[in-house]
Amino acid sequence: MEKLVEWLVGQVWSIGLVIFALGAGVFFSIATRFLQIRYFKEMIKLLFEGKSSDTGISSFQAFCLALSGRVGIGNIAGVATAIAFGGPGAVFWMWVMAILGGASAFVESTLAQLYKSKVGNEYRGGTPYFIEKGLKIKWFAVMVAIVVTLSYGVLLPGIQSSNIAVGFESVTGLNKSITGVLLVALLAAIIFGGVKRIANASQTIVPFMAIGYVVVTFIVLLVHISKVPDMFSLIFSSAFGTNQAFGGIIGAAIAWGVKRAVFSNVAGVGEGTYSSAAAEVSHPAKQGLVQAFSVYIDTIVVCTATALMILVTGMYSVIPEGKEPIVETMGNIEPGPIYTQQAVETVLPGFGPIFVSIAIFFFAFTTLLAYYYIAETTLVYLNQKLKFQWLKIVLKVGFLVMVYIGSVESASFLWALGDLGIGSMAWLNLIAILLLTKPVLKVLKDYEIQKKAGRNPIFDPGKAGINGADFWEEKCKEMENDASNKVQNFNQRIL
Repeated sequence: MEKLVEWLVGQVWSIGLVIFALGAGVFFSIATRFLQIRYFKEMIKLLFEGKSSDTGISSFQAFCLALSGRVGIGNIAGVATAIAFGGPGAVFWMWVMAILGGASAFVESTLAQLYKSKVGNEYRGGTPYFIEKGLKIKWFAVMVAIVVTLSYGVLLPGIQSSNIAVGFESVTGLNKSITGVLLVALLAAIIFGGVKRIANASQTIVPFMAIGYVVVTFIVLLVHISKVPDMFSLIFSSAFGTNQAFGGIIGAAIAWGVKRAVFSNVAGVGEGTYSSAAAEVSHPAKQGLVQAFSVYIDTIVVCTATALMILVTGMYSVIPEGKEPIVETMGNIEPGPIYTQQAVETVLPGFGPIFVSIAIFFFAFTTLLAYYYIAETTLVYLNQKLKFQWLKIVLKVGFLVMVYIGSVESASFLWALGDLGIGSMAWLNLIAILLLTKPVLKVLKDYEIQKKAGRNPIFDPGKAGINGADFWEEKCKEMENDASNKVQNFNQRIL
């Protein structure tokens, strides 16, 4: 089974996906005139603008829910792996992918808002929804929904729970099976409470965990402040092959930088589309801009924090696959959280393992919440016709079982399963959003026209020339009826 999964990962994560993800980011950046840079201040402003309602969550809640999926174990273990197999230069290509990924995140999240639906008393949307409504290819939408449900409900949870269990076992000696039971109990208390409870938990935990992680990073960097400029020089020289030691692995640096950036910030994979659709906003482009900002927080801030801690303290090895070791500081230790633990340990003795274990818990736990929400959203899509409520219970129980299994199983096999899930979704989602570039550009144009006119942008699909956005069409009709009723009531009072 492991050999089969490894072979499939090799096919999915070929050089083709690396080129495709980079190419899509370049295309969307040019098509939107580098919106992710032009509207940087606007992104921060919009983050706190939208308010929650009985049906939708606020922009900030959607941002935190998306960020809880983006900021996960990939920010700690994934960065270490990229450095170990691609050298310090991999960090630069993670930055490049983050900047380009901001445009991809805008496109996919805007599409999610544009083609979202109201299901019961909740907003639902995401890749399958916009494929069906925008591309009008039902079989493609169903296939994506099946892949996403299996990926987030079965393939990916084990990576997060495995790292939590390993972290606690190494620090406290707590048996992994006990950690698995406790983790399942905590998750069950939240996911059985519905979307609002998941969003509220993410809104509370995510800012706290990100700020705490960055604070510890600053402490480590301040102690080694004289080495920081040299570390940036090392990253840039390794990225372009000018560094003598790492010049021969520039291809590995690009491949591992892009691969781990995609796994970490998941821009273009579609992960952020599901929380984006749940947000209550007046214009689809607003949530697209908010989600573009979440990519920066994930990769430019959190991933860079991990990378600099590891590099500035020298707590890493570089052993490219199939090549002789270049740096062997950490010996035969498997690349992962131990690199970050040792980096913190050099500055704060006795604190490194505890800190990293706590960070892993919060990062991985919030990611599990995001994973479940996404799996449920795609299940709701698949269950539109059947309306079998018991399927949600099956998903909840199955998800919790996979979390427990991940707590006690081998990490290498779980990473392979996760890579297979992320890679499969990346191919499918990138194809879909590239085919739907035209309506996104119409939405962006409409947003920019209204902003230039000094108005708070309110979306009307008819004026923007977009078909299939039935939620927004209904919303516009409701607004027109409300306005008409107010005029009639006003006239009646006068008469």
